[in-house]
Amino acid sequence: MGWCLSPPLGGHEEHRERSTIKRFDARFWTVDFPRPMMGSVVSDGAEALRVDLAFTGKDNLAGLIWEAEDRWDHPLLAYETRRDFRRCVLRFRWRSGGVKPLDAVWGPVLTIEGRDESGAARAWFVRLWNYAVGSPGDAVVTLDFGAINGGFLLPGEADPVWAGDVDRMMISLVPPDYDGSAGDYAAMADGWVELTGMQCDGSGSVLAIGDAMLPEHSLSMATAYDDAYNQTPARLLRQVEALGYRGPLLHYVGMSHFMRLTQVGGDWLVSVSGGALCGPALAWHEALVAEALAQGRAVIWSLSYELFADYCPQAWMQRAADGGPALTGWVPPSALLSPANAEAMGWLALVARVLVGIAKGAGMAVHFQVGEPWWWVTADRRPCLYDSAATSALGSASVAIPDLGAALNAAQKAMLDAAGALLAQSTAALCAAVRDEAGDDGATTYLLAYLPTLLDPMMPEARRMMMPTGWAKPAFDVLQLEDYDWASRGQVGASVAGIALAEARLGYPAAEQHYLAGFVLTAADRAQWEAIDAAAMRSVARGVAATFIWALPQVARDGFLHFEEGEGAVDAFDDVDFPLALGREASVVAEFSTAIVTGQSGAEQRAPDWDNARLRYDAGPGIRSEADVRVLVDFYRARRGPAVGFRFRDPFDASSAVDGGAPGMADQTIGTGDGVRTDFPLTKSYGNGAGAARRRITRPVVDSVLVSVNGVAASGWTLGPLGMVSFAVPPASGAEIRAGFLFDVPVRFAEDRLEVSRATWLAGEIATVPLIEVREG
Repeated sequence: MGWCLSPPLGGHEEHRERSTIKRFDARFWTVDFPRPMMGSVVSDGAEALRVDLAFTGKDNLAGLIWEAEDRWDHPLLAYETRRDFRRCVLRFRWRSGGVKPLDAVWGPVLTIEGRDESGAARAWFVRLWNYAVGSPGDAVVTLDFGAINGGFLLPGEADPVWAGDVDRMMISLVPPDYDGSAGDYAAMADGWVELTGMQCDGSGSVLAIGDAMLPEHSLSMATAYDDAYNQTPARLLRQVEALGYRGPLLHYVGMSHFMRLTQVGGDWLVSVSGGALCGPALAWHEALVAEALAQGRAVIWSLSYELFADYCPQAWMQRAADGGPALTGWVPPSALLSPANAEAMGWLALVARVLVGIAKGAGMAVHFQVGEPWWWVTADRRPCLYDSAATSALGSASVAIPDLGAALNAAQKAMLDAAGALLAQSTAALCAAVRDEAGDDGATTYLLAYLPTLLDPMMPEARRMMMPTGWAKPAFDVLQLEDYDWASRGQVGASVAGIALAEARLGYPAAEQHYLAGFVLTAADRAQWEAIDAAAMRSVARGVAATFIWALPQVARDGFLHFEEGEGAVDAFDDVDFPLALGREASVVAEFSTAIVTGQSGAEQRAPDWDNARLRYDAGPGIRSEADVRVLVDFYRARRGPAVGFRFRDPFDASSAVDGGAPGMADQTIGTGDGVRTDFPLTKSYGNGAGAARRRITRPVVDSVLVSVNGVAASGWTLGPLGMVSFAVPPASGAEIRAGFLFDVPVRFAEDRLEVSRATWLAGEIATVPLIEVREG
């Protein structure tokens, strides 16, 4: 098993699996538009696409975009960057409705952005009607990029296009009454455009495209509409399959792009007038299901209690005691819906019913997740339990809780229990609506819980409202857990403790759980994928029913790859001991790699390549009988020679104690607490002061490890893989964490052959059995 980050496209393309596509392949167009209007693009194969639009005002403008550089696909799967379009001719049939027709002023224009022949930045505006044959709403358009002109009237206003250095092309789409002036509609107005029979000809019409197909592995993929609304579902599902992800697709419908909006007092707010989903989102999600079914893949719908704040009615928002709304830290922010507000919960149920209907209509089994339902807590630990609906529902149980981190009295705890019960009632009602809409076909329901917030050790009583006992089995069919704050930081101890607490509180065994591993917020944090992949593999080892990577847009952005060895492969390390009797007489060599440059004066400059010595051993001196030979050969064969590592007890250095004796809990400093960090790797220091060398200890003897915090024996910690000490609660800032332990060295056989004979040891000669240290951690 393993992971890596594929480098961006550049000098590495020649080493990747390649295929070809025609330029302007329908699957690789995108859309863009300003809030609050909505839009989407879906494809039907490589030669047809449809754009659906929901206009909110006469000044709305959407763009259907082709980019010369593929900024959206995974680096292994992206098409090549070619900016010269002069040897291309694009032809398609245009049909439209609810948008400006081809022949109108402000009608569809192809904007070509790039540079002119001198290298100066330029944009050209090509009126499609000038290259169309047919009617304004149904015509064949032919664009020869080697001989094309911008300008409204041709030939009098011709502006010759130089298409030799293009960044992107965009077809503008506006509502029928667009005239450049502002003016909101009372409700969303739908429009659409279809391009069919799309053909690109000419010597520059073909693009190379990544065509890797990774072997199937044990992980599944999650994605979200808010991050992918601008792309076609076919483009997304192509990546999911090619990167080896199998099983269901977990799809979060998001909180900002799927809803139908209505004008209310100058604000655009969610509405069920004309349907809970806007037309573009409905078309996109229907296409998503069709693409998933074509891959034999189910879709798990995910719907949360989070809604883009600008679209949320004020009465629906959770509120703190001072009346402030529960707003997330996103910019712009989203709001949290009150579980006590009947209108808000009714709207969620209507959205859920539409999603169920999409699945049923396509013949897909219904899977529905209630995503991260919770009561919001402000940064200064004030619960948002005081909106009017919640206050009314809680009645006399509603009391002041100024700080969830403080000691709470019985009345405050009772209020949290009552709030938790309200939350559980709301999720039960939502699942009931799903099951009702699914009918006799039934539905599988899921709960997604975010552990770092629900189980914050600084607010231990918050779990009463955040993880109510009303969620306990069998309230849902599957419990889904995520802990990306912990996972991305490698906080194994917090993750293990949080999962154990959730299991104990809600009663879902591992086989009835899913785990979501992720996510990496920015490209600058892409090194976090190592910890995320490790968290995913811990989940697989725990035996959960499915493990998802969150989420596809970040996977594609960073080039993340997960891979697992095929059938018949061996693990890289067996956690077994080298036969101790053979190892006790081993000789030891410690080596460094140092670059030494000697100047003409004889002075040296020395640069060490390694921070720590690499050890070599010769276990040959321990062979003293035929029985020893048999033990050695059996052990060598079981390890496939050098292929598989193992533990080796260094006869001279196997204890944290300075004198090599029994370990004590204060032997070695392994870290200093900061109030956040939970994981501290075991280390051993050699030497004193700033020049001391610190050695990672990755194979401690488990039962020998002792840990102290500020000189006191520590509790609440576990020993994880590779010698990682993980605390359930982060040690306080400034606390000194020390440890004592016995340890082995990870080694492997140094050679692909082992030569030992009876004559060797009978004659008193010493056999050679070289071992070499394996670097871990």
